[in-house]
Amino acid sequence: MKVRDIMTRDVLTARFDTPVYAVARLMHERHLSGIPVVGETGHLVGIVTELDLIVRNTRFEPPAFFQILDGRIPLESPAHYRKRLRHMLGTQAADIMTEKVVTIGPDAVIEDLAALLIERRVNPVPVVEGDALVGIVSRFDIVHMMAADIGDDAEDPSA
Repeated sequence: MKVRDIMTRDVLTARFDTPVYAVARLMHERHLSGIPVVGETGHLVGIVTELDLIVRNTRFEPPAFFQILDGRIPLESPAHYRKRLRHMLGTQAADIMTEKVVTIGPDAVIEDLAALLIERRVNPVPVVEGDALVGIVSRFDIVHMMAADIGDDAEDPSA
């Protein structure tokens, strides 16, 4: 079986300027684990996941540093610190999205998708063909496929 057989083809997307609250509301109402962010031409530029939203609600830790004599050596770059701050305080999808999106092609086999989900710890995974976003697939889609394969022949575990 291939990714195209289980992917959702009608993908809900956000734009750079979509408000974070609108992304969260859409994810909640539609029971989505993530929403791809697309640019003006419709190409994939990022993804907002449940984890991206949860990170916004963690405590903000000031930058760590190493104290040596009278000096301080920062253990993270100022750019990384600014990025973390923007992620927590941002108001638009562009502020909180994951920019390095892990994707898969529609002709990949389910085993490759499962390995990707486990090894890279991502969910959901946008499905791209060339530069075009053609679908999205998540852990739930694999579970749904497994349940459909089992069918009604299986004994009800709650009985």
